[in-house]
Amino acid sequence: MFINRTEAGKKIAQKLETLRDKDAIVVALPRGGVVVGYQVARAFSLPLDIIATRKIGHPSNPEYAIGAVDEHGTAVFNEAEVALVDERWLEEEVKKQKNEARRRTKIYRKNKKQSTLIGKIAIIVDDGIATGFTMRLAVKAVKKENPKKIIIAVPVAPPESINEIKSEGADEIIVLEPLNEFLGAVGAHYQEFEQVSDRDVIKLLQLSL
Repeated sequence: MFINRTEAGKKIAQKLETLRDKDAIVVALPRGGVVVGYQVARAFSLPLDIIATRKIGHPSNPEYAIGAVDEHGTAVFNEAEVALVDERWLEEEVKKQKNEARRRTKIYRKNKKQSTLIGKIAIIVDDGIATGFTMRLAVKAVKKENPKKIIIAVPVAPPESINEIKSEGADEIIVLEPLNEFLGAVGAHYQEFEQVSDRDVIKLLQLSL
């Protein structure tokens, strides 16, 4: 159990101590992942960037992810679940979440260009993994940038998501809490799990390198 995302980020940084003075970039999934990622970037004086991937929630249970999409329309899905939902609804939902990913990227980065990942160690950070779709998509996107190595670093994750993420090209996955102790929801592992605002994300990105 973590007090909050800030504490979780500091603990992840401790696990990544071997990366001190390495040519690396922290890539966080907004919004909650930016709070965690900021602590990692701060600990090693590394650049902090974002990659906006958006969950596609089931129509009858939005918290249950059946896929994810990014600002470019690249998506990953649970094909079995997708086959059971209305095609028109899915098309509209994908479009909606793609636009939200694009909005976040634009306002969070402002005029700042995307960090170059070629030949660097990419540390992809979030406040936790549940179904793993947003992280899988993040790995897929980062891999296209030809980094030297992709490391996933999160406080919590279920065991069933790890193999899927590895299959997308992650070289190493660090999870602080035991996989078999996942409580079914990321927020259940935090004493404080308040909503992170756009303003919070923008502030942390401005404070980083």
